[in-house]
Amino acid sequence: MDSIRETDSSNSENVSLINVRNNGGTSLPSSSSSPTSSRYENQKRRDWNTFGQYLKNHRPPLSLSRCSGAHVLEFLRYLDQFGKTKVHTPICPFYGQPNPPAPCPCPLRQAWGSLDALIGRLRAAFEENGGKPEVNPFGARAVRLYLREVRDLQSKARGISYEKKKRKRPPAQQIPTLPLPPPPPTGAS
Repeated sequence: MDSIRETDSSNSENVSLINVRNNGGTSLPSSSSSPTSSRYENQKRRDWNTFGQYLKNHRPPLSLSRCSGAHVLEFLRYLDQFGKTKVHTPICPFYGQPNPPAPCPCPLRQAWGSLDALIGRLRAAFEENGGKPEVNPFGARAVRLYLREVRDLQSKARGISYEKKKRKRPPAQQIPTLPLPPPPPTGAS
């Protein structure tokens, strides 16, 4: 497990997680940035650097090799403070309404879809950086259960059901049927 590449902690620039998460594109300094990387790859790298920074700022500091599902949950709860999705509490008069008619004091949280996508990217980044799939903290049962709980809670609070997206399958191509050649004549010798 010690072969997992840690994020570069020797960098002297102190970039806050708030800036990394909320300004739509600023990332931690990185020398491995490629101009041809996809948007997904760039976001995955930024998320990985953000998580590494979180571990570095953790008290006591944590190494990636000692990180568990519990630390991932702590990170997700930490990110909630930067959320922009209103999640109504059960005592709120707008609980279960997708478009409330007036403001309320309910908290802003990270949307379930954002957390789910974040965990997917971090799970992939962990393995790309040398982690073994069987010890991936982002794939821990506790993390999966937490995401399911957040999804269900937000679904009820906002009155929106989260249906699993159906994969679009291409329509079955019709293979043109050619007429069969007539059978060879019998007894033609």
